[in-house]
Amino acid sequence: MPDSLTDPSKGTIPPEEFRRVQGSPEFTQLRKVFRSFAFPMTAVFLVWYLAYVLASILAKDLMMTHVFGNVTVGIIFGLLQFVSTFLITWLYIRHMNKDVDPIATKLRTELEESAR
Repeated sequence: MPDSLTDPSKGTIPPEEFRRVQGSPEFTQLRKVFRSFAFPMTAVFLVWYLAYVLASILAKDLMMTHVFGNVTVGIIFGLLQFVSTFLITWLYIRHMNKDVDPIATKLRTELEESAR
């Protein structure tokens, strides 16, 4: 489905409009809001993942400790890697929908109007 940014029948957005939007306070706010979530969350996930990898190398006795039956601390930590990935994905979607998308939609609307 073509949109107005790429559909030639709706006009072309002049390059100076893209530069104007890129220099606008709204675009600066958009970048700030995105980065304020993405960078810290990436750091948290990398630390969590590296802690798991390092624990599996350096703390073998801890990771092989049986919690119940044949389930060990290492298996639980491994499964928590999947849980944390899904949690981060959910938080990311929620953040984008609530904080980023409204700003991006406003900027997109301005750009589309300049093509008319």
